[in-house]
Amino acid sequence: MAGRRNAAREESPMEKQSQPEAKERKRRTQAERTALSDQRMFEAAISLINERGTQKTTLKEIGELAGYSRGLANYRFGSKENLLDELFTRFDKRWKAHLQSHVAGQAGIAALRAAARALRNFLKLESSYMRAMYVLWYESLGHESAIRNRLADHHDVYRKDAAKWLRQGIASGEIDPGISPEQFAVQYCSFIFGTVYQWLVKAEALDLDALFDDYDSNTIKLLSKGAT
Repeated sequence: MAGRRNAAREESPMEKQSQPEAKERKRRTQAERTALSDQRMFEAAISLINERGTQKTTLKEIGELAGYSRGLANYRFGSKENLLDELFTRFDKRWKAHLQSHVAGQAGIAALRAAARALRNFLKLESSYMRAMYVLWYESLGHESAIRNRLADHHDVYRKDAAKWLRQGIASGEIDPGISPEQFAVQYCSFIFGTVYQWLVKAEALDLDALFDDYDSNTIKLLSKGAT
């Protein structure tokens, strides 16, 4: 019962700034209020993970930073692992939509180039979210967890996508058939995740535009049929 009473107090006292705002909140449906509180808790989780990592971030702190009662995050998600898993799911949906917006209708070398540009742009547009998710993923590698297993599945998908795009280029005649799609896929993902790792360590040390432009040019030169 205590958890349900907490859920009824989702509105933060800090939000009570004016009568129009209070009336607007009253017009929200329960589903809208739930979605809003969830979003604020996910934003709080991202902030705390970036500040101190996942191990030192608690559900209680997430709820409080979001401006809600101490027990709301626990009431809503049940455990920190559940909240982080949902954060992963939301990130994955956002990334896939972003990637699709770049790659849709592309094949072969064009798809590989578009996918690389998608990552460069996502690093700029979603830098806080990206940093939090990669901290979460790297910290999950030290122990068996649902997130680690999901991450392994995602890496399989990334390699399969890269291999598929390369096969398309071979089939169309633009890519040298002597290049192994599977081996190239590993190298392609190594560039992607290696770049993100270096960006996490010291973002200001990387010129993302120059880096991705250089990789783009070198990838085309390497893959194109007849390149020397």
